[in-house]
Amino acid sequence: MKILVPVKRVVDYNVKVRVKADGSGVDVANVKMSMNPFDEIAVEEAVRLKEAGIATEVVAVSAGIGACQETLRAALAIGADRAILIETDAELQPLAVAKLLKAVVGKEQPQLVICGKQAIDDDANQTGQMLAALMGWPQATFASKVAIADGRATVTREIDGGLETLSISLPAVVSTDLRLNEPRYATLPNIMKAKKKPLDVTNPADLGVDVAPRLSTVKVEEPPKRGAGVRVADIAQLVDKLKNEAKVL
Repeated sequence: MKILVPVKRVVDYNVKVRVKADGSGVDVANVKMSMNPFDEIAVEEAVRLKEAGIATEVVAVSAGIGACQETLRAALAIGADRAILIETDAELQPLAVAKLLKAVVGKEQPQLVICGKQAIDDDANQTGQMLAALMGWPQATFASKVAIADGRATVTREIDGGLETLSISLPAVVSTDLRLNEPRYATLPNIMKAKKKPLDVTNPADLGVDVAPRLSTVKVEEPPKRGAGVRVADIAQLVDKLKNEAKVL
């Protein structure tokens, strides 16, 4: 069984994000970038399925600028077998990414696509669902446990009321939640081996996909700063502040 794992290059989760002075977006100049944490979990899960003898090959794919090769090499260091970069300078929105992935799926013919449930830069939580819709495949989102057997995937997913278990036929799309696993650290020998693993480069035109943005960003601004806490004398004063100042009652 072949598994395809989409990965995205994002601002590292330890970096404090800054908004550009003109409000046009987030400033990424000279900022540390890394693999989206949810995608890292997806890579780890795919590699574990391979180590268990369930999968035979893990293919990582990313779309974006040439620097995304670093993200793909990180996936290869974790244990992916090969990688594909769809190189483009265009702003990629979820639908465009889903269409690119559909084209790659058509070429690679994987039995399972495991992706992060969302990226920490735009928090869209759309690409996996859109890909499943475009492919006409079953999907299971927010997976906290995945088991593969007899051509089906049994996925435990977190919902508001607790846990829900789904059984879906393969091929399918599964998106990962935080509690699915804890990604391993890439060892130095594996980082060195990753440099020699195959990494193919293509582009949207070769895949026959139009990635022109359909949405435009009007303005990006930081949330208002939180005010300092105050001490209240009694319950009556607390209720008064909640009602008249916070306006939550």
